[in-house]
Amino acid sequence: MQRYFSETLSNNSFRLKDDDIYHIKKVMRMKINDLIEVVYKKKVYLCIIKSLEPFICEIDKELDMNNENEYKIILIQSMVNETKMDLILQKGTEVGINEFYPYNAVNSVNKDNGKMDKKIMRWQRIVKEAAEQSKRNIIPTVHNSMKISDISKINGDLKLLLSVNECQVTLKSILQNHRDYDTIIIVVGPEGGFTKEEEQTFINNGYTRISIGKRVLRSETAGVAVSSMINYEWMV
Repeated sequence: MQRYFSETLSNNSFRLKDDDIYHIKKVMRMKINDLIEVVYKKKVYLCIIKSLEPFICEIDKELDMNNENEYKIILIQSMVNETKMDLILQKGTEVGINEFYPYNAVNSVNKDNGKMDKKIMRWQRIVKEAAEQSKRNIIPTVHNSMKISDISKINGDLKLLLSVNECQVTLKSILQNHRDYDTIIIVVGPEGGFTKEEEQTFINNGYTRISIGKRVLRSETAGVAVSSMINYEWMV
């Protein structure tokens, strides 16, 4: 069943965005009395389409569905090219990431060129569609691009720095020994890797340099892979 998000409830009816209404009518070709799911304030409702012109969908009942983790995952992702960033946002949303911070690393290929507002609008649309497809109860947030000086502003209980340099601490050991984290931050470097100065700055701000195995993952793979590992280890 198709899922949509709404921010407005009035007279037992949800107001959907124009793009969603177009999708319902023109892409899905739904008809009167067809059912959809609508998420409002993290709760899921089964709704009946009562009218197409104008579009009206009324609540039939609230559904007991919560597909969110008990913990929050934040991904600080070094900027990569647009195609790869789209993939990170889409798949990251599917595996349960809650917030995305694009990071202007020294070796980032795709820098913040002053058009970040347009990019974030596009990226927010990508995570919304991915949240609907994967039956999330929230739409993840895509923040403005951050610099190395912004690190201390992002708070988390567990701060993980994925490093290609040799290190003894593994993700597996951390996850098996600790299960009481509310917010986990994952930092992924660019294709050219972090500079020594960048890596040290993260470490000075409480990040633990970790290894996730012998193989080196691409930047667009790493964050999604680590999030999936966390979900598997803490699955209830």
